[in-house]
Amino acid sequence: MGVGLCDRCNPLGLRDVAASQAHGTAILGVIIAIVLLAVVARLAISGIGPFPATIDAVVPAPAGLDVTLTITNEGASAGQTTCRISDAMDRGGGTSAFVLSPVVPAGEAITFSQVVTELGTESVDLVVDCRTP
Repeated sequence: MGVGLCDRCNPLGLRDVAASQAHGTAILGVIIAIVLLAVVARLAISGIGPFPATIDAVVPAPAGLDVTLTITNEGASAGQTTCRISDAMDRGGGTSAFVLSPVVPAGEAITFSQVVTELGTESVDLVVDCRTP
């Protein structure tokens, strides 16, 4: 009891490591992995954004509204963002549509159109908010 290996593999009769040592090593490995992943994630998104955006046009479409957006990437790295489009009269409390932008090169602006179905088919005043990752 308390010996981790057979007599032939452990001729000196050394004791096995304590359960707290084994669990402590495993937990330390998990903590190091989480910290490493957080650092890699931070480096992957650094320099992206902010993304100021404007709505250029809203045109009724058969399935909803065809919204044309212009998004600028003011960061030092290319990236994409998710934009929240909502009715200007709702003041952030009503139904919203979420649109994923194409990749925006660093320091440049792009214009693209997207049909959103969540806001009906009648043209209304809309606002857009694009978040930095």
